[in-house]
Amino acid sequence: MTDACPPGPPKSYGRHDQVSYTPYPYSIPLARRRVAALAVDWGHPALAGDAALVASELCTNALLHGCLRDRLFRVETTLTTTALRIAVTDPRGERLPGTHSSQPDDQFGRGLLIVRVLAERWAVERLTVGKTVWAELGLPKHDQ
Repeated sequence: MTDACPPGPPKSYGRHDQVSYTPYPYSIPLARRRVAALAVDWGHPALAGDAALVASELCTNALLHGCLRDRLFRVETTLTTTALRIAVTDPRGERLPGTHSSQPDDQFGRGLLIVRVLAERWAVERLTVGKTVWAELGLPKHDQ
């Protein structure tokens, strides 16, 4: 984690998209569909399902644990030469995510475990105000 201004897209990228959403549940499927559509539009349809799931989990965490009333959260999708990166920024930097074990009957608590399984890497960056949680899905080797 770092204390810095909001990170922009990785230094070397081919495509970048950024959208801010209101902190309401209806924003999650909007973000999920947009990220999946971008994966397809940018030539990586095989990643669309995983990208949608990662976006959904990161946005849900932002909504449940990181949003403040009347403060937007941001979803950035970036295509680099090696990965599709999904980053979600919210205003509550004091509430950092982490993985923990869940019981079989638990209704919540598996989102970052799902992200960890799907992503090649993920991290949390603490910002001056808020935090960014990002995950990168590796591009298939034949696409690079």
